[in-house]
Amino acid sequence: MITGYKASRARKLTTGQKTATKVISAARAAVEHGFAHLKTWRVPTELRTDPARTTSLLRALLVLTDLEVNR
Repeated sequence: MITGYKASRARKLTTGQKTATKVISAARAAVEHGFAHLKTWRVPTELRTDPARTTSLLRALLVLTDLEVNR
């Protein structure tokens, strides 16, 4: 997992590090929201099938939830 930079009392973050941390946190937030919405579908918890089919199904569900959220 990629995480952002962390400042300490002795070492402040540079402008580049602050920008990189913001970009990383924005990308992580989108992914975390996607997984949170997937959990509301209850399909992944009851799914008993081939992992390859599961991946395709989860990708389709992510597209549907993204369309629903960004309406």
